[in-house]
Amino acid sequence: MTAFFRLTMVILSILSIQAVANPPKRTTKVSIKGEHFYINGQPTFKGRSWKGHNIEGLLPNSRMVQGIFDDRNPETRAQWAYSDTKQWDADRNTNEFLTAMPVWKQHGLLAITLNLQGGSPQGYSKDQPWYNSAFNEDGSWEPHYFTQLQRILDKADELGMVVILGYFYFGQDERIKDEAAVIRAVDNATDWILEQGYQNVLVEVNNECNVRYDHAILQPDRVHELIQRVKNKKVKGRRLLVSTSYGGGAIPQPSVVQESDFLLLHGNGVKDPAKITEMVQKTRAVAGYRPMPLVFNEDDHFDFDQPMNNFVAATQAYASWGFFDYRMKDEGFDDGYQSVPVNWGISSTRKRAFFEKVKEITGL
Repeated sequence: MTAFFRLTMVILSILSIQAVANPPKRTTKVSIKGEHFYINGQPTFKGRSWKGHNIEGLLPNSRMVQGIFDDRNPETRAQWAYSDTKQWDADRNTNEFLTAMPVWKQHGLLAITLNLQGGSPQGYSKDQPWYNSAFNEDGSWEPHYFTQLQRILDKADELGMVVILGYFYFGQDERIKDEAAVIRAVDNATDWILEQGYQNVLVEVNNECNVRYDHAILQPDRVHELIQRVKNKKVKGRRLLVSTSYGGGAIPQPSVVQESDFLLLHGNGVKDPAKITEMVQKTRAVAGYRPMPLVFNEDDHFDFDQPMNNFVAATQAYASWGFFDYRMKDEGFDDGYQSVPVNWGISSTRKRAFFEKVKEITGL
């Protein structure tokens, strides 16, 4: 990225901040009533059922966290190069993401998960030397990321889609120097979303709070403090709906259940669909639970051609389900949505199978 382009992004960011006093009118509002999601005052998929199972109020989703991906580490940046240009291009990535969004929506996908610190661009990675974070080490933000985020949120608002926006990822939270900076980052992101007038955003404080976080406040015993902090931020009497997620198969702790507006579950590692049903049942039995939506927003199990799979099991248990698509070359899948550089189209057998299943279940 050229110095001129970065300067342009900084100027645009400053102009955007100056325009906060009069944000554009937003067209998509997500809300919650009991276990149901509503968009613009109506339950999603109003009156619809699938094979005798109620889907009204569900939020089918896909993990698309690399929509604003970039790499601030010059030593690792080249490995994300596009095959045709031999260069990495963050703007191309977001542009192609925006082009694909209407197609996803046409298939019945209502929500996408983004994260301000992304997710492993290799699917699963033990070491993550790349530097993909919308936050600087002191908790301030990097303008280019928020410019890209704004473009996606604007498009989602236009399309009537919801964005589940994660703030932190365990592979990058070490980029933030201390707890005070983590809190500053939470405040900065929350203030920005509210001041921009977005009403189609659900906050996921951090992706998988029980997995390798460096900062205690992002770990299971204290992450509810940040959930509370997001809830307490208000602009014109309006606050954001907020939760956090756990690693595959884990059940939320009571402190998170009591503070959250909805609950996020992950199906990674859960090979038996019956265990998905069991996770839903156990979550609803946690102390402090009251009727609220349950959302799987990450699951790397598919089998969409089978009569029973994790997507079906979650739907039958009245929990929303989310697709986690990453590169698995040993199984013949080489263009997953989490694998950078990303082909954001419905470009593989697995992607087509997922979107056809979404279309079938939602009746679109």
